Amino acid sequence: MNIKKLHKGDTIGIVCPSHIASAERHKKSIKTLESLGYHVKLGKNVYKNTYGYLASEQERADDFNDMVSDNCIKMILFGGGEGGNELLPYIDYENIKRNPKFYCSYSDGTTILNAVHAMTGMTVYYGQGPGMFYDLRYYDYKQFLSHFAEGDIKIFTKNSDWHTMNGGVTEGFLIGGYTRNFSLLLGNKYFKYDKQMKYILFLEDHEKFSDIAKVSSFISHIEQHEFINNVAGLIFGHYSEIIAEDLLARLARFGTKHEVPVIYCDDFGHGVNHAIFPIGRKLKLDADDQVLTFC
Repeated sequence: MNIKKLHKGDTIGIVCPSHIASAERHKKSIKTLESLGYHVKLGKNVYKNTYGYLASEQERADDFNDMVSDNCIKMILFGGGEGGNELLPYIDYENIKRNPKFYCSYSDGTTILNAVHAMTGMTVYYGQGPGMFYDLRYYDYKQFLSHFAEGDIKIFTKNSDWHTMNGGVTEGFLIGGYTRNFSLLLGNKYFKYDKQMKYILFLEDHEKFSDIAKVSSFISHIEQHEFINNVAGLIFGHYSEIIAEDLLARLARFGTKHEVPVIYCDDFGHGVNHAIFPIGRKLKLDADDQVLTFC
């Protein structure tokens, strides 16, 4: 599905499938996006708290589906939180196929992004939500422009030291996101994958949400699903300010056990860097030279 580049003057739709938005934070994020030349449209239910902690599933899905149908919207941008999985039965996937546009999110947005990709075949984008534009960093800005406005990316741009936990070179289609959300998707009827294809799995978590034992349990859940037979490599994102040696050891064990290349870096996740990963795009991972090449 051919999705045109973003141009100045295009409209970005913001919805909140997983949290109640803060009007004050949105104000600054919207101002930043407008300063970059884009118009912004908010879902009508982004500030609703029907349940006390979220708008209802239908209200949140209505916002999402309305943005899909709106021909003026070129990108749907949404952040994380909790509860995005509640929307999966309410999303109009056929309408998404008829109205191709960019979808970008991160964290709890993992669930919706992967479901949209699985049900439609569209490339979707993990790594940034509206919150990144509250205090936009140069690396994040360049990542946003390179994926959505400038053209076809060939080489992944690094902004941190990389750690090779298991060497090797491999190719596969990118898939993944926040560790807990991705592990819970396995077996879900809205998540499908091609058993004839190989995948480069990217995952991220953070010490403020999950200790290493919990992260390990999520990884183990992935390992115990037949999907592991299609995993050709693993890229793990930022976890803590100080390198967590126990996490690196867990990732090294993953690589050794499954005989796949494994890299740890701080370029994406819940840290200061928010690189964007296009779910569904083919990638070459060279863990020896620490290079990612988009095919």
